[in-house]
Amino acid sequence: MMQGRTVSGARARLRADLTLLGIVGALLLAAITAGGMSLYKQFYSPAAFVSHYLDLLASGRVADALLLPGVAVDLAVLQESGLQGTSSEALLRQAALAPLSDIEVIAHSEEDGEHRVRVAYEAGGINGTSTFTVVQDGWLGVAPNWRFDRSPLAEIELNLRGSDAFTVNGFAIDRRQIIEPGEEADPLAPLHMLVLTPGLYSVSVDTAVAATPGVSVLADTAAARTPVAVQAQATPKFIEVAQQQVEQFLLTCAEQEVLQPTSCPFGLEVQNRLAPGSTPDWSIVAQPEVSVVPDGAHWAIPAADAVAHIDVDIQSLYDGSVRALSEDVPFQISGTVVVLADGSLSIRVGSPSG
Repeated sequence: MMQGRTVSGARARLRADLTLLGIVGALLLAAITAGGMSLYKQFYSPAAFVSHYLDLLASGRVADALLLPGVAVDLAVLQESGLQGTSSEALLRQAALAPLSDIEVIAHSEEDGEHRVRVAYEAGGINGTSTFTVVQDGWLGVAPNWRFDRSPLAEIELNLRGSDAFTVNGFAIDRRQIIEPGEEADPLAPLHMLVLTPGLYSVSVDTAVAATPGVSVLADTAAARTPVAVQAQATPKFIEVAQQQVEQFLLTCAEQEVLQPTSCPFGLEVQNRLAPGSTPDWSIVAQPEVSVVPDGAHWAIPAADAVAHIDVDIQSLYDGSVRALSEDVPFQISGTVVVLADGSLSIRVGSPSG
């Protein structure tokens, strides 16, 4: 009887030990599974792949971001998405990025192998959200690789008037740097530039001739084209130079000792004739107040009032008498201004009628 009770007790202890081991094993397996899931979610999931891309942008590592699978693609592929096939890559650099922070994955869904990851962030002080589509791209050991199904590159279509030089987030660009080699820099043609999404892009002009406070656009959708229109305004220095050149032009006109100075906006018609030995003496008694306004690709000087004065002796055709004529001659001027490649101004002044 004693031996039977001893065997029975040993079996009970064995069952208890096995049960304990089973519980420990289950807890260990759960811990391993939970740890694996945590590692997957943090490092190997589609959301982790998108977060890594955004972290690269936030740290200014554009070159590394472009190396991620599905980011940098052939322009022909982007063209199939509706973007310009010859878009410039000038803005795909750290210097053209605005700050990106407060990145957070807010949603993740999957359908037919496509993972849609929605993120929230702050770009250049503006809150935004974007959705990226990610698909599996093979395996790295037991962990899946991922790639963007649609490149997060997008396009800004910039219609810039009044300047060839501009900045994007402080990065200086000239129109002639981003057109196709051999092409003329058409000042009215839109500029197509690739950008990384998400990102805030602020376009401004600040030159001696033209300036604008800038226009900002949030590029938050992959493979999307965002039109941006920027109209620069003439700077006070530009207007001052135009004023000086117009004044000098009119003073030069006044040096002509004829009743109708050639290629000038003022003159005098008389019914009689100049007295023998008399020549017209012109002067400008009231210079125009010049303003400069945008005019398509260039600039215009709107019609402005001015006054010339003439002193001349006139002889009557009827009786030959001579009289001294001293008369103010009101007139108007207008003009066009072209900024040349070297930054100088070409001003054409005439009457409002041309």
